[in-house]
Amino acid sequence: MVDEKKTRSLFYERSFEFQIMDEVQRAKLILKILNKTYPNISVPLKSRNIFTLLISVLLSAQCTDVNVNNVTRNIYPKYYKPNHFLKLGRKKIEKLIKKIGIFRIKAKSIYNLSKILVEKYNGKVPKTFKELEELPGVGHKTASVVMSQGFGYPAFPVDTHIHRLAQRWGLTNGKNVTQTEYDLKRLFSKKNWNKLHLQIIYYGREYCKARDCYGLTCKICTTCYPKRKKPIKTKKA
Repeated sequence: MVDEKKTRSLFYERSFEFQIMDEVQRAKLILKILNKTYPNISVPLKSRNIFTLLISVLLSAQCTDVNVNNVTRNIYPKYYKPNHFLKLGRKKIEKLIKKIGIFRIKAKSIYNLSKILVEKYNGKVPKTFKELEELPGVGHKTASVVMSQGFGYPAFPVDTHIHRLAQRWGLTNGKNVTQTEYDLKRLFSKKNWNKLHLQIIYYGREYCKARDCYGLTCKICTTCYPKRKKPIKTKKA
């Protein structure tokens, strides 16, 4: 005969695990922890205007924000408009950003997008995803950052770090960044998107590092998965 006490105990234990595994509950817990940890958040990339924000985000691909800021702090006081970079030309742009990864490719994109902005948009950065994503070197993630941080439009930029964390925290299946962005937008209110994507980035850098937490030690991971024993494997973006 089955032990009734053990059966009841197992039922409640599994019910608790099911509740913890619910993605909506996890999202609420994560938002609460992030708001408490980072009630006020600043944009990590330094910029002078929306155009220089666009340039900084473009430069940040395969490069740290710290490195980008170290390079651009010597550029933006003097060069901060599309026509400035257009007059500089590709070779001079390369010299300015040579400490940045894949600087030649990025210099070409900066020069070409500056030319388009001057000739097509009167030197202004366009305010739509479609127009931004048509610019050289500007993908959906870069456009999302500009729309969010530059124009205040609700967006949820997803880079490789957010993609990794969303998997660790059980908010997405990790199929690709497009799926991750869709899942995060589905789980979190639009009013939280702009601040939340920055909070996730900061939290990942400080507490849930790729080669440190492994989904086992930070507060979010231990709160959402108290019974997790093995390091969680994530899919690359």
